[in-house]
Amino acid sequence: MFIEQPPLLYRILFPEAIWRIKRRKRKVVYLTFDDGPIPEVTPWVLDLLDFYGVKATFFLVGDNVAKSPQLFEEIKRRGHAWGNHTMNHLQGFKVTSRRYLRNIHKAHELIDSTLYRPPHGIMRWGQAAVIKDHFNIVMYDLVTRDYSKKMTGEKVLKNVKRYARNGSIIVFHDSLKAEANLRYALPRAIEWLQQQGYELLPIDQ
Repeated sequence: MFIEQPPLLYRILFPEAIWRIKRRKRKVVYLTFDDGPIPEVTPWVLDLLDFYGVKATFFLVGDNVAKSPQLFEEIKRRGHAWGNHTMNHLQGFKVTSRRYLRNIHKAHELIDSTLYRPPHGIMRWGQAAVIKDHFNIVMYDLVTRDYSKKMTGEKVLKNVKRYARNGSIIVFHDSLKAEANLRYALPRAIEWLQQQGYELLPIDQ
């Protein structure tokens, strides 16, 4: 559960971050996709979202945007929100703060969004304090773990059904590592969430 739904203590460590977004008198969740865009997976995700009439938020790796700028434009054209996920998918704990922040701003030159999500949800306190002055830090309320080799599509779907709640920010990945689980779980998760009466909304820039 620590991974799928971060505990209160972890949320308290980063008060600058957005973990859930409730809307008054509305039952909502927010689908988000990390690590794209890539031509092998992102177009399928976009078509699926169109099929269900859903808008989502894509947290983009700058290097992938540089390689597939047409996919970035397609995400925007189809009415989705987008955010910064660093230039090279850097984890804040593994590099110096100077390098980390420089990498974020390099990605910002391509992505141009006020939204930021740290890769793996990992950053240092000092990094978060600086980032919040430039971006809205968007964390998550539910990680599906679609990227894990230990997971099946059925288990990913089960995570959605178990942990989704009003205001949840839900993390999927439009990546090669997640592709098999994503193709099984995403359409079924959308259908289940809609059956439960949730609106599926993008995160405001």
